[in-house]
Amino acid sequence: MPFPFGKSQKNPAEIVRSLKENVAYMEKLDAGDSKKCEKVAEEVSKNLATLKEVLCGTGDKEPQTEAVAQLAQELYNTNLLIALIANLQRIDFEGKKDVVHLFSNIVRRQIGTRTPTVEYISTHPQILFMLLKGYESAEVALNCGMMLRECLRHEPLARTLLFSEELYCFFRYVELSTFDIASDAFASFKDLLTRHKIMCADFLENNYDRVSLQVCFTTFKRKHVHSVSNILLKMCYQVFTEYEKLLHSDNYVTKRQSLKLLGELLLDRHNFTVMTKYISRAENLKLMMNLLRDNSRNIQFEAFHVFKVFVANPNKTQPVLDILLKNQTKLVEFLSHFQTDRSEDEQFCDEKNYLIKQIRDLKRPVAPEEA
Repeated sequence: MPFPFGKSQKNPAEIVRSLKENVAYMEKLDAGDSKKCEKVAEEVSKNLATLKEVLCGTGDKEPQTEAVAQLAQELYNTNLLIALIANLQRIDFEGKKDVVHLFSNIVRRQIGTRTPTVEYISTHPQILFMLLKGYESAEVALNCGMMLRECLRHEPLARTLLFSEELYCFFRYVELSTFDIASDAFASFKDLLTRHKIMCADFLENNYDRVSLQVCFTTFKRKHVHSVSNILLKMCYQVFTEYEKLLHSDNYVTKRQSLKLLGELLLDRHNFTVMTKYISRAENLKLMMNLLRDNSRNIQFEAFHVFKVFVANPNKTQPVLDILLKNQTKLVEFLSHFQTDRSEDEQFCDEKNYLIKQIRDLKRPVAPEEA
């Protein structure tokens, strides 16, 4: 089979080498030398466009399997993906788009059941952490977010990030003041917690188990912070502690999205154990009851979908039952007038009527000696 490059054209190895050299040169240049920076940036863009053509083909020409294989191997051998992400801020607008396109396509590439780029990134996890850190730079945040979500489609890569200390960066990024970046960060965070359901359910379940042990081990953790078990303990405590902060956020979008995601997680059958533990705690019920009275109707509505899980639970813990009984009359009255303008939403009306009936029928269990 003839190689798809003429005499005047560079093969994939040469293009990758040229791009790697130009990116390295760009990194060393003084930002004040605008002419040189512009010239090198132009060369980088040309290289990227050529690589994109090799990988994806053109309108009238399909990509050649042999050329794509060589290109992929050169990307791995030279660690060019790492260099591109590290210098993404220095690449022009169109070049950034080409980097995202190249990255996404090379990550999706399969050979039979293998995904070679996923295997490569698994051995170079700093790629994931660099993409996550991209949220700290407005110039590349959305580009990095797209590439990060492409990685999170693959369970081995999602697992690497989920079980890392870098996971907790999300709690800062979803609170960023720039709406587009915060929303993009939340989209990635949601993907991480919901896409691979069995893995995420296992992670959340283990986290919740360890949260309940946190008080007992606080002193022990401080003395032995380097041991594996205590690092895990710290991680597990942080997840729910940090997530609860999002529910108290002053940022409306963060608060609403976090509450909505909490409802989705609790109602997912894979998270039954986590749901059972969450709705057993009186503090969580109090939080939802407060959010039902939030100034925002949308937040009230999302809180309703978490609150209903507490009420519908046939095996309520005594502290939860005590709160519901103490507020029984007020809750029935409140729910009777709760968002009555949603009369066309049949499911909401049915659920609300069900909750009213459940709360109205609540009775304190009779003690054995009184029976």
